[in-house]
Amino acid sequence: MKKFLKSLSANDVGSTGAHMGGILIPKGDRELLAFLPHLDPNEYNPSEWITCVTPDGRELRLRYVYYNNRLHKPKGTRNEYRITHLTKYFKTEGAKEGDTFEISKESGGTHYRINVVKADQEPDEPIDEGPVRIKITAGWRRAH
Repeated sequence: MKKFLKSLSANDVGSTGAHMGGILIPKGDRELLAFLPHLDPNEYNPSEWITCVTPDGRELRLRYVYYNNRLHKPKGTRNEYRITHLTKYFKTEGAKEGDTFEISKESGGTHYRINVVKADQEPDEPIDEGPVRIKITAGWRRAH
């Protein structure tokens, strides 16, 4: 099973009052991008709906999208991957800045598993602190 963790920011959980466009997926994290469905950059803003299961068994549909209008005419400003439709889930879970969002999937599985781990709890798997080739500023890390 592959698992990725993201430290939630104030913007991620909606506590800044700003419009949240979903959590950012770093373009430079090839392993995380390969873990999620392939989105064709030749399409304008391609997206896939992914089915996610919470620890209590609820199924949620989240949108994984590549906002790429910078690459298409007319030219825009966005060139970023995001997972959207998380606002209600984060509110239900009482997610706060500093908590951790987990997303995982069994090899060959069709559903992702998601969870919010409170900042005062430890993730149940060790974090890979191996060699870093690029610095990911979006707060994502791989768990093993």
